[in-house]
Amino acid sequence: MLAWKIFDKVGVDACVHVVDIDNGREVGTRADEQVVIASVFKILLVLEFARQVVAGQVDPTERVLVGAGDRLGGWGTAGCADDVELSLRDLAYFTMSVSDNTAADLLLRRVGRDVVPLLAAELGLARTRVIGGPRQVLESMFADVGASDAAEFARIFSALPEERIRALRVFDPAHTTSSTAREITRLLALIWRDEAGPPAACAMVRDLMARQMFWTRLPSGFPPEVRVAGKTGTLPGLHIEAGVAEYPDGGRYAIAVFAQTQRLSTRRIDVDLAMGEAARAAVEALRGM
Repeated sequence: MLAWKIFDKVGVDACVHVVDIDNGREVGTRADEQVVIASVFKILLVLEFARQVVAGQVDPTERVLVGAGDRLGGWGTAGCADDVELSLRDLAYFTMSVSDNTAADLLLRRVGRDVVPLLAAELGLARTRVIGGPRQVLESMFADVGASDAAEFARIFSALPEERIRALRVFDPAHTTSSTAREITRLLALIWRDEAGPPAACAMVRDLMARQMFWTRLPSGFPPEVRVAGKTGTLPGLHIEAGVAEYPDGGRYAIAVFAQTQRLSTRRIDVDLAMGEAARAAVEALRGM
């Protein structure tokens, strides 16, 4: 398919699945290959939070203090120098809008680490494995390189050859949180059809995904009149995004793109833009069927 050839131009391998949420028509390549999903798992996390809120198990206004011991580095509260107090629902907002790892870790503690894998099973996502959250991923990386803290990890990691980095568990779908492109689009379709939980919970997830700030991947491929809600995932050499494109005529398309570069680089705008271009081409192919 022409859409997949777009990835050849930027020298990446890709697993892709795109499905029409309302009629089930689909296109894809390597859609059933087990892949690392990184921060895309946060969709499941925030869905579980939303379900617990709607069920009255969690008060979304409950206050949480984010202290020095909670910070994992990165965007949002993760990069704050001082303690921050905010609500659980604002943790969910930062988790989705800027992929805040600290916010996600604290939210996971509150809803329960063991509950998210159970949610995946309940939704029929048999190939989706959730191995902890951001803190557990970080701890596995520290252990794999023999580092005791972030400073030591940064020093060791920067000197590692690429083949040693690729051998870390965080890059192995069998040893970290993983799924398939097809299962991720199934999850999105369930959320958009209000079948992943109470309608109010699904609506909450849709709203938060629509507030993601990153635009260079899936949203970059679509015109302004198409609303794209998504969630990114990023590791060295891995460019990932899952989302839904909603057209003015009511067409809704769940999209999952997992792109792997030949070199370990996280700053490849050409790869990001290719993801959006391929997603648009695949959706337009579905619309033309």
